[in-house]
Amino acid sequence: MHYVDEGSGEPIVFVHGNPAWSFEFRHLIEGLRSEFRCVAPDHIGFGLSSRSDRRDDHHPAAHAEAFAALLDNLDLRDVTLLLTDWGGPIGLDFARRNRHRVKRLVLTNTWCWPVNRDAHFWFFSRMMASPLGQYLIKRRNFFVNGVMPRAVGNKQVLTSEVMEHYRNAQPSAAARAANAALPGHIVGATGWLQEIWQDRAAFCDKPALIFWGSKDIAFRTKELDRWRSELADVEVHEFADCGHFLAEEAPERMLPALRAFLG
Repeated sequence: MHYVDEGSGEPIVFVHGNPAWSFEFRHLIEGLRSEFRCVAPDHIGFGLSSRSDRRDDHHPAAHAEAFAALLDNLDLRDVTLLLTDWGGPIGLDFARRNRHRVKRLVLTNTWCWPVNRDAHFWFFSRMMASPLGQYLIKRRNFFVNGVMPRAVGNKQVLTSEVMEHYRNAQPSAAARAANAALPGHIVGATGWLQEIWQDRAAFCDKPALIFWGSKDIAFRTKELDRWRSELADVEVHEFADCGHFLAEEAPERMLPALRAFLG
């Protein structure tokens, strides 16, 4: 399991989603590493981590188990978790099991509850898990080439150089197995998501900071409002001109709020 580990001080752990990797957080890490220890893993099957041909390794619960093993190995405590996309449930699974080790939460366009009855998520999950969806993801790198450009508010931030880093992290159909598996688990992992959400009392009282891109094609104001209603101590920053990948789109605007929150 590859991970970035830069700086010293209180730890901030960055947890990516699909189809990203630790590269997504490079601007935030550069801006915070002089004051904090910044740790950013690549889930198994993503970025510079090893690939696996075992289907069980691609379940989000397996990613959460590997993530927890890394934090145990590094013996990280008083952790601030910065979570985006699938990083939300993966990181919050750790938070519910290790309440005393998590100090704060930073959430960016993510969720952590069952969505199997929400047509918005159900349709996307079933479509991407279909033979056609799997062909598009594995053979045409659809998540990088198709979804990412549509999910940002300002497409200019995804320069050809930046896109090459995302493409090269998943250079072949075999290397995209984990990428291809996760969409089906939006619905397929309903039981696991329900377990985390039932234990939300373990993390919903933590000081929380939310950054939310309003032009996201995945997560809507509906999901933001649910976080507002559940978190006891929350500060929210909405970006009307941004979408899903805020660490790519607005790092210079996130950093002052992050420093104030962490300070």
